[in-house]
Amino acid sequence: MNIIQFNYKQIKSRPLSSALNVILFATGITIISLVFFLRDSFENQLDRNAADIDLVAGAKGSPLQLILSGIYHIDYPTGNIDYAEAMELSRNPLIKQAIPLALGDSYKGFRIAGADTAYPALYKGQLKAGKLWQKDFEVTIGSKVASRTGLALGDTFAGVHGIHGLSAEPDHAHEDMLYTVTGVFRETATVLDQLILTNMESVWAIHAGEHDGDDEHDGDEDHDEHGDADHDEDGDPDHAGDEDRDEHGDRAGDPDHAGKPKEITVLLIQYQNPMGAITLPRLINTSTRMQAASPAQEINRLYSLLGVGIRALTYISGFIILISALGIFISLLGSLEERKYELALIRVMGGGRLRLFSYLILEGISFAVLGYMAGFAISRAAMFFLSSYADANFNYTLQGWVASTDVCLLAASLGIGVAAAILPAIKAMNTNISKTLNQ
Repeated sequence: MNIIQFNYKQIKSRPLSSALNVILFATGITIISLVFFLRDSFENQLDRNAADIDLVAGAKGSPLQLILSGIYHIDYPTGNIDYAEAMELSRNPLIKQAIPLALGDSYKGFRIAGADTAYPALYKGQLKAGKLWQKDFEVTIGSKVASRTGLALGDTFAGVHGIHGLSAEPDHAHEDMLYTVTGVFRETATVLDQLILTNMESVWAIHAGEHDGDDEHDGDEDHDEHGDADHDEDGDPDHAGDEDRDEHGDRAGDPDHAGKPKEITVLLIQYQNPMGAITLPRLINTSTRMQAASPAQEINRLYSLLGVGIRALTYISGFIILISALGIFISLLGSLEERKYELALIRVMGGGRLRLFSYLILEGISFAVLGYMAGFAISRAAMFFLSSYADANFNYTLQGWVASTDVCLLAASLGIGVAAAILPAIKAMNTNISKTLNQ
């Protein structure tokens, strides 16, 4: 009987304790593998989608909310800002590039964003088919939008109020103003994949058609993207985000109203030089009606908030693995008493001390490897479901599966298996043959 067969029979002879050791080890590996996966996926997504944007200017409110909505498109915007004021800011010599973005509507859960052609260039967007939007109500769609909705070149569709178009009522759609697909982007693994891009004039025109006295939804209370209800001077509700009021109570954003400024949601800014980081945020916050938020600062703050939970889960998983290692140690040590005659016979039949030592070390490694394999399989299944959930609900695909992490976990598992078996192996190696057989 070779060493592998012997090891298999020894593990099989104690099914309950062997199973418990493997389950404990697998639990620890599963948790720590998931923690690393989610952390890496989260950080990779944030870094890719930041796209060298140094500053975001938008309506006053939560800076983190402004970043999440303006860059990552996973939250409601803080409001709208005056387009003319934003363009005046963009002429500051400390600004290298400023890209306006107008949000509001969606289609089947994918946001429709009014932008200029510099926006897809941030994410190195390349066309898979067709061309970029050129005229009003022409759109270029991301790869995920095309695959999920089935939209193709030449197809038309109506935008829906808000960012959750899947749940919107049919009468909330702009059926009288249809968008036409003129192009499809290649997959970039960035937020560009989940956006429907058009020019800002199209977004303004959509909402310019909604005016005072529109009683189509009389009695309903539509909410803008902040969750606040908008009402006109007569008390009738307007559509969400269509006619926001400025600080003086006047309607803004409707081009059909003379003297009323057009509005955008955010202005994405890149600095001309490092001096911009020192000057611009304070200038915007104190001298304009806008708010400046630094993606780097807000994301670091988000990391610090989430870091506590990540560290806690890492410690928990490490503690479970240590308990498993202790279980392996106790199991091997306890089994020596039962196997002492067997080990003595192996010595009598020519087996050396090193051979007994190898038997016990291999048994400890076997528990660790089996636990790692089970944990690996469970964690990958959990990763698949988590990725599917994030994709279905937030249009984000989690991509953080790093092979080096798996290699490190395997190496750590082997080390733990050896460490747990080392003392029982030394004790087995020093078995007193004559004393044992005399008993």
